[in-house]
Order: sequence, then structure tokens, then C-alpha cells
Amino acid sequence: MTQKFHIPSYPLNQFIEYIFYYTDYDVEYRMEKFIPDGSTYMIIDLTDEPKYVYHNETLAPIMACKKAWFSGLRTEPITIPSSSGCEMIVINFHKGKALPFLKNPMSEVTNHVVDAEQVLNVDILAIRDAVLEQPSPAGKCQFIENALVRHYYKQLLVNPFVDYAVSRIIESPQKLSLKMISEKVGYSQKHIIKLFKDHVGVVPKEFLKIIRFQKAVNDLEIVQQISWASLAADCGYYDQSHFISDFKVFSGFTPTEYMKSKGDDLNYIPVH
Repeated sequence: MTQKFHIPSYPLNQFIEYIFYYTDYDVEYRMEKFIPDGSTYMIIDLTDEPKYVYHNETLAPIMACKKAWFSGLRTEPITIPSSSGCEMIVINFHKGKALPFLKNPMSEVTNHVVDAEQVLNVDILAIRDAVLEQPSPAGKCQFIENALVRHYYKQLLVNPFVDYAVSRIIESPQKLSLKMISEKVGYSQKHIIKLFKDHVGVVPKEFLKIIRFQKAVNDLEIVQQISWASLAADCGYYDQSHFISDFKVFSGFTPTEYMKSKGDDLNYIPVH
């Protein structure tokens, strides 16, 4: 496998966590289920073969994706092809930071995969065509960074409240509530909900649930012996039944089923 992680420079690094190029990835399974992680992504496919989104239960193809597409924040799993035989660039936006690149509020792409040219304020297909001419993975990633900065420089403005609220939720999902955030910043809960829908894609309560779920997923990677009751409490769930219910909504599995099914890559579950 050939891969390149590229961390953008300022100012793009305030909005994009990384740009990732990969090719020649080989796995035995043909599909994988991606579970919600609170992030949004843009994918640039450097091959001409369409990729498909599949029905989570029947595994029938329900959507074809070509050349470049945008995947909004998710509150439910999505079944996609495994990365075998692909050559792609994945742009991972910081949580709550993709809005400056879009024509419309983030809530309009929540749980959707859409053609990138439909939602971006830039000719992404022209950028893709130029990326194909770059001779190296590092050059491809750097070209994308330069192009995005050139097109979006005047729009790269951080919303201080969203930045603060999202950061606090990520740091302490087990301790926070919408009321606590509202009291801290002096905004009404109604105004906070509007800001979250525009910038993050969901209301604060839903985003908090996703991040709590992600804390559980990450903790499961490091615990030696699992105590489900202790894990639920550590992640801020009222009780174990609420933990199991949320886990199944976001992943499609109970926690025990998830542990038996998960693969090596965090948030990706092989579908054989």
C-alpha cells in the first residue's frame, strides 16, 4: 500500500485535519460499514470506476459516486466498498469546520453523500483533473491544499462559539450538556441549536451523543478487560441500557456484537 498523510499549513489547518492519499490497499472483504465519528469528508477518486453506497441490510447498491463526492456528518452507519484497488484522496474536515467550503448549511448534507460539485463553492472536478497530473502523492496533496487556499482564503473564518462548543464536547462528552454550554457563553439554547445545525449538521444533543459513542469506541480499543457498566458510566451514559441503545443506533450492533465484528481500522467494520 502506498499512502501519504498531509497536514495542511495555516490557515487551512484550522479547518482540515488532514489530507490522505492512498493506493494499492488490499483486503479480503469487498464492503465495510463506516460508523458515525462526528466528522465530514470529501473524497476525490483518482480512478474512473464508480464507487457505490450500499443498503445497510440488503447490501444492494443504492447510489453511485464518481470522481469527487462529499460525505456529511452521520448519525447512522453507511455501507461502502472496501478500499481494495482504489486510488483516492480523502479530505477530513475538523468537526464543525466544513461550512466555509459549502454553499448551504451543514444540516442539508447530514446523512447524505452528494456529488462534490453540487455543494462546494469551487470547481472541484477541475482541481481533480489537475491533481491527476501531479507526479507524487506528496505533490497531489500539496496541490489540493494550495488550490483550496487559493479559492477559499477569504471564507476561512472561524466561528469562535462553534469552535469553543465543539472543542468542549470533544474534550468532555461525558460531563457536558446543552444547558451548561448555554450558561457558559450566554447564548440562548435556540440560538445554539441554530448554530450547530448550520456549522455541525445536527443539534448539540445529537452531536454530544455521537461523541460519547466515539469515546466508547475508542475506549474499547484500549481496555484490557471490559466492564460494560463501568464503560457506560465513564462515557457519560445514564445506565447500561441507554449505552447499549445508543451504540446500536450508531453502529447497527450491540457492543458485544461490535467487538466480534470490528476490524483493524477504527470505525470500519468488515462486511464479508
